[in-house]
Amino acid sequence: MTRRLVIFDVDGTLVDSQTHILAAMAQAFAALGQQAPAREQVLSIVGLSLPVAVARLAPGMDASEQARMVAAYKDAFSSLRAKDLSPLYPGAAETLDALSRQDGLVLGIATGKSRRGLDHLVAAHGWAGQFATLQVSDDHPSKPHPAMIHACLRETGIAPEHAVMVGDTTYDMEMARAAGIRGLGVSWGYHPAAALGPHVIDDFAALPAALTQIWSMGVA
Repeated sequence: MTRRLVIFDVDGTLVDSQTHILAAMAQAFAALGQQAPAREQVLSIVGLSLPVAVARLAPGMDASEQARMVAAYKDAFSSLRAKDLSPLYPGAAETLDALSRQDGLVLGIATGKSRRGLDHLVAAHGWAGQFATLQVSDDHPSKPHPAMIHACLRETGIAPEHAVMVGDTTYDMEMARAAGIRGLGVSWGYHPAAALGPHVIDDFAALPAALTQIWSMGVA
């Protein structure tokens, strides 16, 4: 049996964390006496590693100010997360459970979150044991660099032509292309669906059929 790998992004793909992201970024900018960017600007950087995201949102700040903003964001997000858990998108839990039970199918995560942030989600949503590989921003260059996908492939021993990256941003799709695997976009996240390429689904129920179609196309 051919083993196959489905790699998921987290924010905007599995988890709707925009409320916490927007609030934490507003608090981070306020901590440095600045007005936060517009909602669309903030959501446009979701998926990037936090230092890269802050640098894009506040290019006029020097490195020390950006570092302070990164720290302020982490503190704010941690506080918000402790009070209220970001919800999963409809169908996410059921789909992950069904996929994890399929013989020969392996699940992974490649996220711009920190290890601490992802560990919190894994515990909160009962994901322990569902994912064979968990890649975070602490250990790799920011998306769209392909390092996280390369690590997923290496840890699972699965060839690129048997892997798919599922995500909601252009960073996810660019990362997939750079790693030589196919990308599958989701329309419910933070980047416009039209920017995600030819393979996009509108709900989790469509995921199994979309994966079958992509793998039937052969090498990426």
